[in-house]
Amino acid sequence: MSLSWGRVLFRHVLPNCMPPLIVIAPIDLAHAIALEATLSFLGVGVPVTEPSLGMLIYNGFEYLLSGQYWISFFPGIALALAIIAINLVGDHLRDVLNPRPAN
Repeated sequence: MSLSWGRVLFRHVLPNCMPPLIVIAPIDLAHAIALEATLSFLGVGVPVTEPSLGMLIYNGFEYLLSGQYWISFFPGIALALAIIAINLVGDHLRDVLNPRPAN
């Protein structure tokens, strides 16, 4: 009397695979956002006609020493806050989905 392959998969394997995948997804999303901004800053990302935080930071980069730091500062802060917020969501999901309590 054995269970079918599909029942074993959906009853035992998937419930044990989903929490790590749900935790990894926000981390990968934050990494993808940072990578896109980095590539756009270097000029090899999205086309110039598309809006990007990396392009906004790059466009204001030449004005940093002239006292107009805010052109790059605010897109940089927005990028950092977005990445931090996504990582905090991933941290919280890890705490909620962890079956073992932390010491």
